[in-house]
Parts: sequence; C-alpha cells; structure tokens
Amino acid sequence: MVRKLQRKEIDEVAGIWLDVNLKAHDFIPDRYWKDNYKLVQEMLGQAEVYVYEEENEIQGFVGLDNDYIAGLFVRSGMQSNGIGKQLLDFVKDVKQQLRLNVYQKNTGAVRFYQREDFLVQRESTDENTGEQEYVMIWSNGNGDRAGMLL
Repeated sequence: MVRKLQRKEIDEVAGIWLDVNLKAHDFIPDRYWKDNYKLVQEMLGQAEVYVYEEENEIQGFVGLDNDYIAGLFVRSGMQSNGIGKQLLDFVKDVKQQLRLNVYQKNTGAVRFYQREDFLVQRESTDENTGEQEYVMIWSNGNGDRAGMLL
C-alpha cells in the first residue's frame, strides 16, 4: 500500500536511503552518503514523501519536490518486486510531469526509468560528486520519443 510518510517514520526511511545509496552507488565514496545522512533526515521532514508499506514495514519510498523526484528507493532485498513501479505509478497519477536526475553509472536505475517512459533530456555533472548524470523527464503525453539521447 502506498501512503504519505508519517513523521515518526523519518529515521526508518532515512536508513533505507543510506543503505540503498551505499549499495547502488559504489562509484561514490561511502563518506559522501554518511556525511549527508542528517541533512537528508531533515529534508524528509519537509518534502512530499510517499512510502510503500507491506506487512507493517516500509519497503520503499519516493520523495518529491513539486514535480522533481528527489529520490526513489526500495529496501535492499525487496528490489525487483514491483515496489518501485508502484511508487512511481502513484506519483504519476498525481502529477502531470515528473523530472529527475540519475547517475549514468547506475545503469539499473537508468533502464528502470526508461522502461517507465522517462526520456533523457540532457546530460549534466553532479556538482557534489563530479559524476555524470542524466536529467530525465516524464509527462502524461510522453508517447513522442523525439529528443531521446539513448
């Protein structure tokens, strides 16, 4: 079930954020994620966050800043079970357009977003990590694939 994050769940969700980032982004030093943990906890309390809960345990979440997906994370061990898709489908139902940044080296995430009709708008460099990333967009009328880089 997808629902809005409750304040008391911020620590649990931040833990998922840290664990998944450490595993998915092995090309970025662990220290980067650990140094940003407290900031992310604070930001979660201010963002529009939806969680996927199953058997009274949060299995994943998506964080939004208006139409920007600040992050979509699924607990390790629960990935590839459709949870990310359910979270994404939920926000697609409430937003007309979505955009996000994804590291180019995170090929699994890039493929996932492409499968979900996100288009690469441009390439950029993450100022914080120096890593190359894609800026991707989705809109209700994304049937036209013109301008896709990949």
